[in-house]
Amino acid sequence: MTAVETSSPTEPRAKAAPLPFGRGFLKDTWYFVTTAQAMKPGQQARYMLLDEPVLVGRTRSGQVYALRDICPHRAAPLSAGRQVEHAGEGETIECPYHGWRFRLNGQCAAIPSLTDDSEFEVDRIRVRAYPVIESQGMVFVWIASDPRRPAEPDHPPPVFPGADGPAPRLVEAMVFDSHIDHAVVGLMDPAHGPYVHQQWWWRSRHSMHDKQKAFEPREQGFAMVRHRPSSNSRAYKLLGGAPATEITFRLPGYRWEHIQVGDKQVLGLTCLTPETANRTRITQLFWSDHWIFALARPLLRQGVRAFLKQDGDMVNLQNMGLDFDPAMLWIDDADRQAKWYQQLKREWAGSRAEERAFQNPVKPETLRWKS
Repeated sequence: MTAVETSSPTEPRAKAAPLPFGRGFLKDTWYFVTTAQAMKPGQQARYMLLDEPVLVGRTRSGQVYALRDICPHRAAPLSAGRQVEHAGEGETIECPYHGWRFRLNGQCAAIPSLTDDSEFEVDRIRVRAYPVIESQGMVFVWIASDPRRPAEPDHPPPVFPGADGPAPRLVEAMVFDSHIDHAVVGLMDPAHGPYVHQQWWWRSRHSMHDKQKAFEPREQGFAMVRHRPSSNSRAYKLLGGAPATEITFRLPGYRWEHIQVGDKQVLGLTCLTPETANRTRITQLFWSDHWIFALARPLLRQGVRAFLKQDGDMVNLQNMGLDFDPAMLWIDDADRQAKWYQQLKREWAGSRAEERAFQNPVKPETLRWKS
């Protein structure tokens, strides 16, 4: 008989050990999967999330769903099947191997090989279902810390100011051969720009000077409070006027920059989605009502791709050292954001394990570095 996934509400929550840097994943939180626009009615796709295969799809009636992408019968991927509808079953996912059909909540609806007089309890068989939400034109999946317990999200996905309209104006993605921790730290590192990102329209090592920025805690993260961009960041000059920008980071891996230029705005959102212990998908999304996105979108796309490739190439170089598991040095203000990330991670894991409220460890502070 096929094993049945069960849960008991009386089982105590497993206590989580502290997550060392570069290992493990944060749970009980929302991860970005794809844009809502990319998920067409009647389609489904296989994604890797935290070392687990997840089927994310949209029914023909428009409902988004997420299931573990392994049929409990013979382990075939459900994403290779099709969406079907039978009387009394509603919309279901049909396994391509033996035609077993599963409802959107993971419950088995039918096993075609059973005879009409079979007493086998089909509805006792389940495949894991994940909470999934569409928000601001994006699809988020909740990954619970204990899959044996009912997955009940206790907070919504993050809301990003400026993510207006049905879809982002620009989307680019790339997979880095990196654990999410190293990808996050590389993303928020303020000192690598002049060495890794050397474009004429950005900056070079010859234009480095002192920086001073104020930071403050935000929900599940922190922000570099709104300020005028540095004079050696040439790309901002393309926006004209007097741009003011605020950069925010939030667990488990979201970084967004919201730029105001008079009555126009630009939101650049970076979502880090851990696929496996050594692969992280970086998705860059932009929303804007600024004229430059209508006029120069091909050039902007090239710039985003160049940035991602440069960071990806540096990750590959870094892996040559990480293969030897060296100790990591964190210095002064330039690495303070990396330290905050590690503190936030520890506090999140601790608060979930101890079933208490999350307490942001970040305090308001002004940081100084040269870049």
